[in-house]
Amino acid sequence: MTRLNRDDDEVFEKIDVNNMTFWQKIDAHLSNIAFYQIVFSLPFAYMAVLLANKMHGLTTDWWTVLWVTTTIVAARSAALALDNMIDLKYDKDQPRFNERPMVAGLITHRDVYLLLAICFAVLIFSVLQLNPICIKLLPVAALPFIVYPYMKRLTCLCHYICGVAVAMAPAGAWVAVTGQVEYPMVVLFLAVVLWIGGFDVVYGAQDEKFDKAHGLHSMATLLGAKKALLLAKLTHVATLAVFFYLGQLFGLGYLYYIGVGIAGGTLYYQHRIIDVRGFRAFTRRYYVHNGIVSVAIFICTLLDVLLHG
Repeated sequence: MTRLNRDDDEVFEKIDVNNMTFWQKIDAHLSNIAFYQIVFSLPFAYMAVLLANKMHGLTTDWWTVLWVTTTIVAARSAALALDNMIDLKYDKDQPRFNERPMVAGLITHRDVYLLLAICFAVLIFSVLQLNPICIKLLPVAALPFIVYPYMKRLTCLCHYICGVAVAMAPAGAWVAVTGQVEYPMVVLFLAVVLWIGGFDVVYGAQDEKFDKAHGLHSMATLLGAKKALLLAKLTHVATLAVFFYLGQLFGLGYLYYIGVGIAGGTLYYQHRIIDVRGFRAFTRRYYVHNGIVSVAIFICTLLDVLLHG
């Protein structure tokens, strides 16, 4: 999954690994799972709840919102911890990742296994509070998270599998409300897959030489970084087209399209800054800016539904 780069980890440089406080360990865990990137998942999950309620004439069940939130937080935390542990042998060879918590020794395999056990318990408990079909579909929803860490070893489509994993958040939230897999849910799912997939293509392009040297796959190793970045731009154009279609599908008003417009402007800026500054533009701020896409579209969808029904 899209994860931290070195700029995010520099705060750990002066920590004594053998004398970490409880809160330092918690902070290291939060960095290891890139917790702030939850902004990529939760807004679209809430949007799914909102649109599912609108489509079926339901009122918001706040308990459902709570359990959807804890489910996504637990699933994503476990997935990122697992991903970092599986990729550790490669991360140790990547100079940009010298200060990542696991590479720096701040988080051990034992720490990860403990976190995985906690997340798994929270995940199962949370899913059991939702629509009964959710626990039956949990293996399907979990599959992309489990296989993704291995995909760079197998296929250049790994970026879009990352997108599938993130898009399970709105898909799962929709099913939690309706108990059904429905066409509008698939459209929202596709939009998120393309958004994250395109973003991950950009992220992976900076590692073209490293990936080739280690036998890993990405769009950059297949096409070259320049063509991979062009593919990412085209993917994001498709993303905006799918979001536009989603608005048509639900009969949403101008406020929703303002959100899509903000998302489009954000994506343009993200690609433009890479064109101008190169991959050194990849900082924590760059990641946070990408979160504007999900936040803007959700907030504008919420305002549109509240004002126009």
